[in-house]
Amino acid sequence: MQLTPAELWASMGLLAKGVFVTLIVLSIWTLAVGIERIIYYSMVKKQSKALAPKLAKLLKEEKIDEAIALATRNNFRRSHLGKVVAAALQEYQHQTELGVPVEARLEATQRAIERAVTKVNKELKRGLNALATIGSTAPFIGLFGTVFGIINAFHSMAITGAGGIGTVAAGIAEALVTTGAGIFVAIPAVWFYNFHLAQVEVLTAEMANAGSEIIDYFSREIKEA
Repeated sequence: MQLTPAELWASMGLLAKGVFVTLIVLSIWTLAVGIERIIYYSMVKKQSKALAPKLAKLLKEEKIDEAIALATRNNFRRSHLGKVVAAALQEYQHQTELGVPVEARLEATQRAIERAVTKVNKELKRGLNALATIGSTAPFIGLFGTVFGIINAFHSMAITGAGGIGTVAAGIAEALVTTGAGIFVAIPAVWFYNFHLAQVEVLTAEMANAGSEIIDYFSREIKEA
């Protein structure tokens, strides 16, 4: 006879119920982070796609101040390219105003780009460590509940004196619910983590390329001056 979810819940021990509730919370957290990151990355790409051609046009016209103002505008605040380009342009302009030699100016700009990439990369990875942790530990949390569920089943058999394969099978089936729940929680967590990590790698590469293009741009401007 198949047990209903309500009957399974009623037959579970207190510890197993606590484990099951914990897994439900982790599942909700996984979905929340996974969906939030999808939306966030979509906005990052959309804003950067709209910003890139405008920045290229301003830089071609050597309008550095306008390019900085555009990259730091509120409607482009999530653009990963905007943050890197703005940091590079601001640093180069600052070094120029200080009268720093050309080579030192480019080196300072390169360091500003690296700092910006690191900072944005950290923002892009927000929540991914939690997904990795949930994906790797959820099955063990479920197994923890199963072990104590089986212990509880055998303990009940010892107290009541009931035995037989049917009694043991029913107790083990109830205990294995937490293991199944742990695997169920881990699968989407791992999937979200791998998917989002791939997105971060692509966006990081784009920032590195944008930084290199800015350095090349200033190098050409210096040579032509």
